[in-house]
Amino acid sequence: MSTNHLFGAIRAAIPDQAKPLAIHPAGGAETYGDALALSAQLANLLVARGVKPGDRVAVQVEKSWPAFALYLAAVRAGAVYLPLNTAYTLNEVEYFLSDAEPTVFVCRPEIAAEAKALAQKLGVAAVETLGADGKGSLTEAAAGLPATFEDVARGPDDLAAILYTSGTTGRAKGAMLTHDNLLSNALTLKDYWRFTAGDVLIHALPLFHTHGLFVASNVVLLAGASMIFCPKFDAKEALALMGKGATSLMGVPTFYTRLLDQPGLTKEATAGMRLFISGSAPLLAETHRAFEERTGNAILERYGMTETGMNTSNPYDGARIAGTVGFPLPDVEIRVCDPETGRVLGADEIGMIEVKGPNVFKGYWRMPEKTASEFHDGFFITGDLGKVDGAGYVHIVGRGKDLVITGGFNVYPKEVEGEIDAIPGVQESAVIGVAHPDFGEGVTAVVVRSKDASLTEDQIHAALENRLAKFKLPKRVFFVDELPRNTMGKVQKNILRETYKDTYRNVA
Repeated sequence: MSTNHLFGAIRAAIPDQAKPLAIHPAGGAETYGDALALSAQLANLLVARGVKPGDRVAVQVEKSWPAFALYLAAVRAGAVYLPLNTAYTLNEVEYFLSDAEPTVFVCRPEIAAEAKALAQKLGVAAVETLGADGKGSLTEAAAGLPATFEDVARGPDDLAAILYTSGTTGRAKGAMLTHDNLLSNALTLKDYWRFTAGDVLIHALPLFHTHGLFVASNVVLLAGASMIFCPKFDAKEALALMGKGATSLMGVPTFYTRLLDQPGLTKEATAGMRLFISGSAPLLAETHRAFEERTGNAILERYGMTETGMNTSNPYDGARIAGTVGFPLPDVEIRVCDPETGRVLGADEIGMIEVKGPNVFKGYWRMPEKTASEFHDGFFITGDLGKVDGAGYVHIVGRGKDLVITGGFNVYPKEVEGEIDAIPGVQESAVIGVAHPDFGEGVTAVVVRSKDASLTEDQIHAALENRLAKFKLPKRVFFVDELPRNTMGKVQKNILRETYKDTYRNVA
């Protein structure tokens, strides 16, 4: 009998349909049975709206229980789930919809009119709405539909999702993730991190990102565990939940810096917690040390990418070494190569990190040439510079693509520079990431004004406000007479990073 590869495994892992899956901090919970019923109703609705196996379902909504069930519904319907960051402007969303050509677009009620106009322009067949309160045309239309659904057969190599990841040049690329990319990675992490049906995860991550959707959610589902479903991260609330049955937390470095600001963060307050995981951005060694001193818990840092899911992890048992991302996961191969020659390097030699395994994506959506150029002898070229030390720990030492990671979100300087350069009065710009105590890195712009222009920092911010998602906006804008360049004319961003390295040092 043919089955739905990913959802079949999720269904098989359900310990008891009456068991709580999503526990709400304010009270109440949804069970595994509720998840099956609502995802069935939503899957029936997707099919009624014309979704066929392989069709894309684009979703840009706030985190809610029905939004989580919608992901499961898309998988069950054999569709390709396409989550979009809620911070993206309609200008940015237009590109994703035109590129992915979804059959259905689910958006926030506040932008319904604009979304419908955009959908009509682009030929998107149906638009539904879903609010942060879980209400909208989506849930209204699904309410009268059957709470059972015959899952569409999908194999390991069929697409389950597309996640867009910006390139350093050109437009965003859609990373195609298969059923087995998601399932194999979640099963590996469940075992590696020792998740069981007894776990209760504090889920305070967004659902549009690989971390919150495919790592946190899928690990919980495949362990038959429960999650405390927080709309967003609040350090005071998270600390309180640690004394109310929670056993684990997955977060970005910002979660841990904010927890450290809580005077109540102590060994006693975290006594019920067995695991703190950090990823999506580099964790400062000082944060790692301070957290262990206060709680007795060493944060487990891991390393992943949109295109690969998780690649490495510090060990569950054994030393979790600050400044490293641990060992390659059991079914993942990691190697470090010379970026110029492709030669495989030895221990402690710095080069380009390449990865191979069942977690590695199928390729970029409708970009076969780009896909081919990103692989080297079957290994995916990550763009991250690093090394493997003599003990086997992987270290990330830099990024070959000047990627800025702020609050766990990727910002590609080229995109922000393009928007700044289009502002009247700007001659050119360079965007860099500078160490920030709260966000990991702060997006920082260095601008050369056109002759006789009198632009201010506030004017730059105002011009960008409706052009870019909030997390991409520069936290500071500096003006210079000229950008530093090497003999080949390339802007030397390393010099700019050094010049502005202390910009956020005293930020509270």
